[in-house]
Amino acid sequence: MYKLWVQKPDGNSRSDIGIEALKKQLFQYILFFLGLALISAAVVFLIVWKNKEAGEKKDLLRYWDAGSYSEAYEKSGDILKRSPLDSFVLTMRGFVSYQLALAQINNAGALVYVDECILSLRRALLKNPDRNGRIRYVLGKAYYVKGSDYADLSIRYLTEAREASYTAEDLSEYLGLAYAAVHNYRKSVEEFSKALKPLDSGASDRLLIAIADSYMGMEDWESARAYLMRCIEQSKDADIIFQSRLKLGKALYQTGDIPGAIAAYTLILEGGIESAEACYELGEIYAVQGETIRARAAYRRAYRADPSYGPALARLNM
Repeated sequence: MYKLWVQKPDGNSRSDIGIEALKKQLFQYILFFLGLALISAAVVFLIVWKNKEAGEKKDLLRYWDAGSYSEAYEKSGDILKRSPLDSFVLTMRGFVSYQLALAQINNAGALVYVDECILSLRRALLKNPDRNGRIRYVLGKAYYVKGSDYADLSIRYLTEAREASYTAEDLSEYLGLAYAAVHNYRKSVEEFSKALKPLDSGASDRLLIAIADSYMGMEDWESARAYLMRCIEQSKDADIIFQSRLKLGKALYQTGDIPGAIAAYTLILEGGIESAEACYELGEIYAVQGETIRARAAYRRAYRADPSYGPALARLNM
């Protein structure tokens, strides 16, 4: 008889299966808790980072409110190294850069900050709809400060700021200056006239001269003369009166009032200002009238007042 041989189950197999299941379950628990810990750490980090960022933005606003523009400039730069497209920080950096540009003594130093202002505000506009127009207002002024070659962009952004209902006392004045820079004198007069009434007397003096300049650009000498006379009558600023008389002499000459032009230039010189330009213009009038000796004397006086004044040098060398 053959015996049927049957393999008995291993006595340890069930316990081995249980241990493996336990290990697997334990590994799953470890993975779960590790994931939970990582998520918690990420949340804590995010909260800390957000709190730090909020604190830095508060510092930025505090510097701005205190007029500490250099500190605000440095702080905004630090934040942008981590968050280069933060529209709020870009906006603040643009604003403080503009203020720093105005504070510079030389033009080269100012242009560095003007370029930073323009770059920052253009980037800010990528994410900021600028519903109240303030960003565009500062951007428009920055383009005007950058130079006459950018006056068209100044007009664009200042106009967009106005269309967004943004109001500022100097918005019309800057628009007038920008229009004058592109030789659109009718629009410049229109904008200067809007800005004229609400401002104080000192600012109005500057605007009167600016309006006169625009009329001179249109060769409307009578209108220019009227604004210059008004400025001379009301101003208490010696430099503004000097500039007005200088321009008035030209306007009077163009209208054919030769005695009036001579009187305008003579009043400048009698007032103690040795102006090379006033002397030169007197020389030109005398030359046209055929008074060669008086003309040469006026050119020499212009040279003594300013040896580098080119027009006088050219006449004396003829």
